[in-house]
Amino acid sequence: MAENPAKYFTADARKLPNSEEVNIAALTRLFADTTNSYKYIFFISVLDIIKRRNFDISENISFDEIIIEMLANAWYPHTYFKLSFGTRDKISESLDLLDLTVEEPVLKFTDTDKNLLRSTIKKQNLKKINQKLKRYVPFRLIVPFLENELQGIENKNQGNTLDIRVPRAAETYFNDRKPLYCFNSDNYSSCNAIILHPSWGTYLEKHYSIVRGWASWEWLDYMQRRNPNTPGIIYKLFAPSKRESLSKQTSYWKKILENTDFYCIYSNQKIEPDKFSLDHYLPWSFVAHDQLWNLVPTTREINSSKSNNLPPSTFFEKFVSAQHLSLTISYEKMPKTAWNKTIEAYIDALKISGQDDLLDLEKLRNSYTTVINPLLSLATNQGFKLWQPPLVA
Repeated sequence: MAENPAKYFTADARKLPNSEEVNIAALTRLFADTTNSYKYIFFISVLDIIKRRNFDISENISFDEIIIEMLANAWYPHTYFKLSFGTRDKISESLDLLDLTVEEPVLKFTDTDKNLLRSTIKKQNLKKINQKLKRYVPFRLIVPFLENELQGIENKNQGNTLDIRVPRAAETYFNDRKPLYCFNSDNYSSCNAIILHPSWGTYLEKHYSIVRGWASWEWLDYMQRRNPNTPGIIYKLFAPSKRESLSKQTSYWKKILENTDFYCIYSNQKIEPDKFSLDHYLPWSFVAHDQLWNLVPTTREINSSKSNNLPPSTFFEKFVSAQHLSLTISYEKMPKTAWNKTIEAYIDALKISGQDDLLDLEKLRNSYTTVINPLLSLATNQGFKLWQPPLVA
Protein backbone atom coordinates (compact mmCIF):
# COMPACT_ATOMS: atom_id res chain seq x y z
CA MET A 1 0.00 0.00 0.00
CA ALA A 2 1.29 3.46 -0.82
CA GLU A 3 2.23 5.82 1.95
CA ASN A 4 -0.46 8.09 3.33
CA PRO A 5 0.64 11.64 2.43
CA ALA A 6 -1.42 13.11 5.26
CA LYS A 7 1.21 11.94 7.72
CA TYR A 8 3.52 14.66 6.39
CA PHE A 9 1.16 17.44 7.42
CA THR A 10 2.31 17.80 11.00
CA ALA A 11 3.66 20.74 12.97
CA ASP A 12 7.12 19.14 13.10
CA ALA A 13 7.19 18.88 9.31
CA ARG A 14 7.31 22.67 9.05
CA LYS A 15 10.73 22.83 10.72
CA LEU A 16 13.80 21.72 8.79
CA PRO A 17 16.58 20.08 10.84
CA ASN A 18 19.81 22.05 11.07
CA SER A 19 23.02 20.86 9.43
CA GLU A 20 26.67 21.83 9.47
CA GLU A 21 27.19 20.23 6.07
CA VAL A 22 24.57 21.93 3.87
CA ASN A 23 22.93 25.35 3.63
CA ILE A 24 19.52 24.92 5.24
CA ALA A 25 18.81 28.66 5.03
CA ALA A 26 19.07 28.45 1.24
CA LEU A 27 16.75 25.43 1.21
CA THR A 28 14.11 27.37 3.12
CA ARG A 29 14.19 30.06 0.39
CA LEU A 30 13.43 27.63 -2.46
CA PHE A 31 9.84 28.79 -2.71
CA ALA A 32 10.28 32.50 -2.04
CA ASP A 33 8.22 34.74 -4.35
CA THR A 34 6.67 31.73 -6.07
CA THR A 35 3.87 32.60 -8.50
CA ASN A 36 3.07 29.13 -9.81
CA SER A 37 3.27 25.50 -8.71
CA TYR A 38 6.39 24.53 -10.72
CA LYS A 39 8.94 24.76 -7.94
CA TYR A 40 6.87 22.88 -5.38
CA ILE A 41 6.06 19.99 -7.69
CA PHE A 42 9.59 19.89 -9.14
CA PHE A 43 11.19 19.61 -5.72
CA ILE A 44 8.64 17.09 -4.41
CA SER A 45 9.10 15.02 -7.56
CA VAL A 46 12.88 14.95 -7.12
CA LEU A 47 12.33 13.76 -3.55
CA ASP A 48 9.99 11.01 -4.75
CA ILE A 49 12.50 9.84 -7.36
CA ILE A 50 15.47 9.61 -5.01
CA LYS A 51 13.37 7.82 -2.41
CA ARG A 52 12.29 5.30 -5.05
CA ARG A 53 15.99 4.84 -5.83
CA ASN A 54 16.63 4.16 -2.14
CA PHE A 55 18.63 7.40 -2.04
CA ASP A 56 21.23 6.10 -4.46
CA ILE A 57 22.31 9.36 -6.12
CA SER A 58 25.13 7.91 -8.19
CA GLU A 59 23.07 8.24 -11.40
CA ASN A 60 21.87 11.48 -12.93
CA ILE A 61 18.17 12.31 -12.76
CA SER A 62 16.99 13.28 -16.23
CA PHE A 63 14.68 16.20 -16.85
CA ASP A 64 12.38 13.79 -18.68
CA GLU A 65 12.05 11.55 -15.61
CA ILE A 66 11.40 14.53 -13.37
CA ILE A 67 8.74 15.94 -15.70
CA ILE A 68 6.89 12.60 -15.87
CA GLU A 69 6.98 12.51 -12.07
CA MET A 70 5.72 16.11 -11.93
CA LEU A 71 2.79 15.33 -14.22
CA ALA A 72 1.97 12.23 -12.16
CA ASN A 73 2.09 14.26 -8.93
CA ALA A 74 -0.09 16.97 -10.45
CA TRP A 75 -2.67 14.57 -11.92
CA TYR A 76 -4.66 13.93 -8.75
CA PRO A 77 -5.04 17.55 -7.58
CA HIS A 78 -5.67 18.91 -11.08
CA THR A 79 -7.54 16.22 -13.00
CA TYR A 80 -9.19 14.13 -10.30
CA PHE A 81 -9.84 16.75 -7.60
CA LYS A 82 -10.00 19.67 -10.08
CA LEU A 83 -8.03 22.18 -8.02
CA SER A 84 -6.85 25.40 -9.57
CA PHE A 85 -3.07 25.74 -9.92
CA GLY A 86 -3.28 29.42 -10.85
CA THR A 87 -3.92 31.20 -14.13
CA ARG A 88 -0.25 31.28 -15.12
CA ASP A 89 0.47 27.64 -14.34
CA LYS A 90 1.72 25.50 -17.20
CA ILE A 91 1.63 22.12 -15.48
CA SER A 92 -2.17 22.05 -15.44
CA GLU A 93 -2.16 23.24 -19.06
CA SER A 94 0.23 20.42 -19.93
CA LEU A 95 -1.99 17.80 -18.29
CA ASP A 96 -4.99 19.09 -20.24
CA LEU A 97 -3.06 18.59 -23.47
CA LEU A 98 -2.51 14.90 -22.75
CA ASP A 99 -4.93 12.28 -24.01
CA LEU A 100 -4.87 10.16 -20.86
CA THR A 101 -7.20 7.25 -20.22
CA VAL A 102 -6.83 6.60 -16.52
CA GLU A 103 -8.82 3.77 -14.98
CA GLU A 104 -8.47 1.40 -12.05
CA PRO A 105 -6.41 0.91 -9.97
CA VAL A 106 -5.50 4.61 -10.17
CA LEU A 107 -9.02 5.76 -9.32
CA LYS A 108 -9.17 3.46 -6.30
CA PHE A 109 -5.83 4.79 -5.05
CA THR A 110 -4.19 1.37 -5.21
CA ASP A 111 -1.65 2.40 -7.85
CA THR A 112 1.26 1.96 -5.46
CA ASP A 113 3.90 4.63 -5.95
CA LYS A 114 2.10 5.99 -9.07
CA ASN A 115 3.59 3.22 -11.24
CA LEU A 116 0.61 2.91 -13.59
CA LEU A 117 0.05 6.65 -13.71
CA ARG A 118 3.69 7.31 -14.65
CA SER A 119 3.72 4.60 -17.30
CA THR A 120 0.46 5.95 -18.78
CA ILE A 121 1.93 9.46 -18.98
CA LYS A 122 5.22 8.17 -20.38
CA LYS A 123 3.41 6.70 -23.40
CA GLN A 124 2.28 10.18 -24.45
CA ASN A 125 4.17 12.46 -26.82
CA LEU A 126 5.80 14.72 -24.24
CA LYS A 127 8.25 16.59 -26.46
CA LYS A 128 6.50 19.97 -26.39
CA ILE A 129 5.56 19.62 -22.75
CA ASN A 130 9.14 18.79 -21.82
CA GLN A 131 10.41 21.85 -23.66
CA LYS A 132 7.91 24.04 -21.82
CA LEU A 133 8.37 22.68 -18.31
CA LYS A 134 12.16 22.34 -18.26
CA ARG A 135 12.80 25.88 -19.51
CA TYR A 136 13.09 27.69 -16.19
CA VAL A 137 12.42 25.74 -13.01
CA PRO A 138 15.44 23.41 -12.88
CA PHE A 139 17.66 26.49 -13.06
CA ARG A 140 15.68 28.95 -10.95
CA LEU A 141 15.16 26.49 -8.09
CA ILE A 142 18.80 26.47 -6.99
CA VAL A 143 19.40 30.23 -7.23
CA PRO A 144 19.16 30.61 -3.40
CA PHE A 145 22.29 28.46 -3.09
CA LEU A 146 24.26 30.67 -5.49
CA GLU A 147 22.96 34.16 -4.75
CA ASN A 148 26.39 35.69 -4.12
CA GLU A 149 27.87 34.08 -7.22
CA LEU A 150 24.98 35.31 -9.39
CA GLN A 151 24.91 38.87 -8.10
CA GLY A 152 25.16 41.61 -10.69
CA ILE A 153 23.18 39.83 -13.38
CA GLU A 154 20.71 42.31 -14.81
CA ASN A 155 17.05 41.51 -15.43
CA LYS A 156 17.13 38.40 -13.28
CA ASN A 157 13.44 37.82 -13.72
CA GLN A 158 13.24 38.69 -17.41
CA GLY A 159 14.12 36.37 -20.24
CA ASN A 160 16.61 33.60 -19.45
CA THR A 161 19.78 35.60 -18.71
CA LEU A 162 19.90 34.21 -15.21
CA ASP A 163 19.13 30.67 -16.30
CA ILE A 164 22.01 30.64 -18.78
CA ARG A 165 24.44 31.54 -15.99
CA VAL A 166 23.18 29.02 -13.43
CA PRO A 167 24.63 25.77 -14.86
CA ARG A 168 28.19 27.11 -14.97
CA ALA A 169 27.87 28.66 -11.49
CA ALA A 170 26.45 25.40 -10.11
CA GLU A 171 29.36 23.41 -11.54
CA THR A 172 32.05 25.93 -10.54
CA TYR A 173 30.88 26.19 -6.95
CA PHE A 174 29.52 22.66 -6.56
CA ASN A 175 32.08 21.66 -3.93
CA ASP A 176 32.33 25.01 -2.14
CA ARG A 177 28.74 26.28 -2.06
CA LYS A 178 27.10 22.85 -2.19
CA PRO A 179 23.96 23.72 -4.15
CA LEU A 180 21.24 21.09 -4.02
CA TYR A 181 22.38 19.86 -7.42
CA CYS A 182 24.32 20.81 -10.52
CA PHE A 183 23.69 19.82 -14.14
CA ASN A 184 25.20 17.33 -16.55
CA SER A 185 26.56 20.26 -18.54
CA ASP A 186 27.70 23.78 -17.80
CA ASN A 187 26.03 24.86 -21.06
CA TYR A 188 22.40 25.86 -20.54
CA SER A 189 21.13 24.48 -23.85
CA SER A 190 22.85 21.12 -23.30
CA CYS A 191 21.48 20.45 -19.83
CA ASN A 192 19.05 17.54 -19.63
CA ALA A 193 19.71 16.08 -16.17
CA ILE A 194 20.59 17.06 -12.62
CA ILE A 195 23.30 15.65 -10.36
CA LEU A 196 22.37 15.73 -6.68
CA HIS A 197 25.11 16.89 -4.33
CA PRO A 198 26.31 13.98 -2.13
CA SER A 199 25.96 16.04 1.06
CA TRP A 200 22.36 16.82 0.17
CA GLY A 201 21.78 13.16 -0.66
CA THR A 202 22.88 12.25 2.87
CA TYR A 203 20.75 14.98 4.45
CA LEU A 204 17.64 14.09 2.46
CA GLU A 205 17.97 10.39 3.25
CA LYS A 206 18.28 11.13 6.96
CA HIS A 207 15.45 13.68 7.08
CA TYR A 208 13.30 12.63 4.12
CA SER A 209 9.92 12.61 5.89
CA ILE A 210 10.49 16.02 7.46
CA VAL A 211 11.72 17.63 4.23
CA ARG A 212 8.89 16.04 2.24
CA GLY A 213 6.47 17.33 4.87
CA TRP A 214 7.93 20.82 4.74
CA ALA A 215 7.62 20.95 0.95
CA SER A 216 4.08 19.58 1.18
CA TRP A 217 3.13 22.27 3.70
CA GLU A 218 4.54 24.96 1.43
CA TRP A 219 2.59 23.60 -1.56
CA LEU A 220 -0.54 23.30 0.56
CA ASP A 221 -0.24 26.96 1.55
CA TYR A 222 0.11 27.94 -2.12
CA MET A 223 -2.87 25.81 -3.19
CA GLN A 224 -5.09 27.07 -0.39
CA ARG A 225 -4.50 30.61 -1.59
CA ARG A 226 -5.45 29.55 -5.12
CA ASN A 227 -8.55 27.63 -3.93
CA PRO A 228 -9.74 29.58 -0.88
CA ASN A 229 -13.27 28.15 -0.74
CA THR A 230 -12.57 24.56 -1.75
CA PRO A 231 -13.17 21.99 1.01
CA GLY A 232 -10.57 19.47 2.14
CA ILE A 233 -7.55 20.72 0.17
CA ILE A 234 -5.18 18.99 2.56
CA TYR A 235 -6.61 15.65 1.36
CA LYS A 236 -6.43 16.55 -2.33
CA LEU A 237 -2.78 17.30 -3.03
CA PHE A 238 -1.76 13.66 -3.15
CA ALA A 239 -3.54 10.39 -3.84
CA PRO A 240 -4.95 8.99 -0.59
CA SER A 241 -3.37 5.69 0.38
CA LYS A 242 -6.86 4.20 0.31
CA ARG A 243 -10.53 5.10 0.47
CA GLU A 244 -11.97 4.75 3.94
CA SER A 245 -14.54 2.03 4.54
CA LEU A 246 -18.21 3.01 4.45
CA SER A 247 -19.18 0.21 6.84
CA LYS A 248 -20.51 2.51 9.58
CA GLN A 249 -22.45 4.64 7.12
CA THR A 250 -23.83 1.53 5.42
CA SER A 251 -24.90 0.11 8.78
CA TYR A 252 -26.68 3.38 9.60
CA TRP A 253 -28.64 3.44 6.36
CA LYS A 254 -29.40 -0.28 6.53
CA LYS A 255 -31.22 0.29 9.81
CA ILE A 256 -33.17 3.12 8.18
CA LEU A 257 -34.15 0.93 5.22
CA GLU A 258 -35.27 -1.86 7.57
CA ASN A 259 -37.78 0.54 9.12
CA THR A 260 -39.31 2.16 6.05
CA ASP A 261 -39.95 1.75 2.35
CA PHE A 262 -37.32 3.82 0.61
CA TYR A 263 -37.08 4.67 -3.09
CA CYS A 264 -33.96 5.82 -4.90
CA ILE A 265 -34.07 9.60 -5.27
CA TYR A 266 -32.65 9.31 -8.80
CA SER A 267 -34.47 6.30 -10.29
CA ASN A 268 -37.51 5.76 -8.01
CA GLN A 269 -36.50 2.12 -7.64
CA LYS A 270 -37.16 0.58 -4.24
CA ILE A 271 -33.96 0.15 -2.24
CA GLU A 272 -33.65 -3.06 -0.28
CA PRO A 273 -31.70 -3.17 3.01
CA ASP A 274 -29.45 -5.98 1.83
CA LYS A 275 -28.63 -4.57 -1.60
CA PHE A 276 -27.72 -0.91 -2.03
CA SER A 277 -24.86 1.50 -2.60
CA LEU A 278 -24.19 4.83 -0.94
CA ASP A 279 -23.99 7.82 -3.24
CA HIS A 280 -22.07 10.97 -2.40
CA TYR A 281 -24.58 13.65 -3.38
CA LEU A 282 -21.69 16.09 -3.79
CA PRO A 283 -18.97 13.88 -5.31
CA TRP A 284 -16.30 12.53 -3.01
CA SER A 285 -13.59 13.95 -5.27
CA PHE A 286 -14.96 17.40 -4.41
CA VAL A 287 -15.78 17.12 -0.69
CA ALA A 288 -13.11 14.49 0.16
CA HIS A 289 -15.12 12.99 3.03
CA ASP A 290 -17.73 10.33 3.74
CA GLN A 291 -19.97 12.17 6.20
CA LEU A 292 -23.58 11.03 6.48
CA TRP A 293 -25.08 14.41 5.63
CA ASN A 294 -23.83 13.97 2.05
CA LEU A 295 -24.71 10.27 1.58
CA VAL A 296 -27.89 8.72 0.26
CA PRO A 297 -28.75 5.09 -0.69
CA THR A 298 -29.09 4.23 -4.35
CA THR A 299 -28.74 1.25 -6.63
CA ARG A 300 -25.30 0.09 -7.63
CA GLU A 301 -26.05 0.85 -11.27
CA ILE A 302 -27.10 4.43 -10.56
CA ASN A 303 -24.14 4.98 -8.24
CA SER A 304 -21.77 3.78 -10.94
CA SER A 305 -23.46 5.97 -13.55
CA LYS A 306 -23.33 9.10 -11.39
CA SER A 307 -19.68 8.50 -10.49
CA ASN A 308 -17.99 11.80 -9.52
CA ASN A 309 -20.46 14.03 -11.37
CA LEU A 310 -22.75 16.66 -9.90
CA PRO A 311 -26.46 15.95 -9.32
CA PRO A 312 -29.03 17.95 -11.29
CA SER A 313 -30.95 20.40 -9.08
CA THR A 314 -34.18 18.48 -9.76
CA PHE A 315 -33.07 15.88 -7.19
CA PHE A 316 -32.38 18.33 -4.37
CA GLU A 317 -35.82 18.15 -2.73
CA LYS A 318 -35.79 14.36 -2.74
CA PHE A 319 -32.30 14.34 -1.29
CA VAL A 320 -33.29 16.63 1.60
CA SER A 321 -36.45 14.59 2.22
CA ALA A 322 -34.36 11.41 2.33
CA GLN A 323 -32.04 12.98 4.87
CA HIS A 324 -34.97 14.19 6.95
CA LEU A 325 -36.50 10.72 6.86
CA SER A 326 -33.26 9.12 8.03
CA LEU A 327 -32.85 11.62 10.85
CA THR A 328 -36.43 11.12 12.03
CA ILE A 329 -36.19 7.32 12.04
CA SER A 330 -32.73 7.26 13.61
CA TYR A 331 -33.94 9.65 16.32
CA GLU A 332 -36.72 7.20 17.17
CA LYS A 333 -34.68 3.99 16.91
CA MET A 334 -31.17 4.82 18.07
CA PRO A 335 -30.01 5.20 21.69
CA LYS A 336 -29.80 8.87 22.58
CA THR A 337 -26.03 8.89 23.07
CA ALA A 338 -25.41 7.21 19.70
CA TRP A 339 -27.84 9.55 17.93
CA ASN A 340 -26.23 12.65 19.43
CA LYS A 341 -22.85 11.45 18.16
CA THR A 342 -24.30 10.70 14.73
CA ILE A 343 -25.74 14.18 14.25
CA GLU A 344 -22.54 16.03 15.18
CA ALA A 345 -21.40 16.04 11.54
CA TYR A 346 -24.80 17.33 10.40
CA ILE A 347 -24.72 20.18 12.91
CA ASP A 348 -21.16 21.17 12.02
CA ALA A 349 -21.53 20.92 8.25
CA LEU A 350 -25.00 22.43 7.94
CA LYS A 351 -24.38 25.13 10.56
CA ILE A 352 -27.65 24.18 12.20
CA SER A 353 -28.40 25.02 15.83
CA GLY A 354 -29.40 21.60 17.18
CA GLN A 355 -31.47 18.44 16.94
CA ASP A 356 -34.82 20.21 16.88
CA ASP A 357 -33.87 22.05 13.69
CA LEU A 358 -32.55 18.83 12.14
CA LEU A 359 -35.95 17.24 12.66
CA ASP A 360 -37.77 20.23 11.17
CA LEU A 361 -37.99 19.63 7.41
CA GLU A 362 -38.22 23.30 6.46
CA LYS A 363 -35.27 24.33 8.61
CA LEU A 364 -33.26 21.36 7.38
CA ARG A 365 -34.04 22.31 3.77
CA ASN A 366 -32.98 25.90 4.39
CA SER A 367 -29.68 24.76 5.92
CA TYR A 368 -28.98 22.39 3.03
CA THR A 369 -29.79 25.15 0.54
CA THR A 370 -27.38 27.53 2.24
CA VAL A 371 -24.58 24.95 2.25
CA ILE A 372 -25.15 22.96 -0.94
CA ASN A 373 -25.81 25.71 -3.49
CA PRO A 374 -22.49 27.57 -3.07
CA LEU A 375 -20.62 24.25 -3.12
CA LEU A 376 -22.39 23.20 -6.31
CA SER A 377 -21.47 26.53 -7.93
CA LEU A 378 -17.86 26.18 -6.84
CA ALA A 379 -17.66 22.59 -8.06
CA THR A 380 -19.14 23.62 -11.42
CA ASN A 381 -16.58 26.41 -11.76
CA GLN A 382 -13.80 23.94 -10.97
CA GLY A 383 -14.89 21.73 -13.85
CA PHE A 384 -17.04 19.02 -12.28
CA LYS A 385 -19.63 17.92 -14.81
CA LEU A 386 -23.38 17.67 -14.40
CA TRP A 387 -24.63 14.10 -14.37
CA GLN A 388 -27.06 13.01 -17.04
CA PRO A 389 -29.23 10.30 -15.42
CA PRO A 390 -30.01 7.26 -17.56
CA LEU A 391 -33.60 6.84 -18.69
CA VAL A 392 -35.43 4.58 -16.26
CA ALA A 393 -38.31 2.52 -17.58
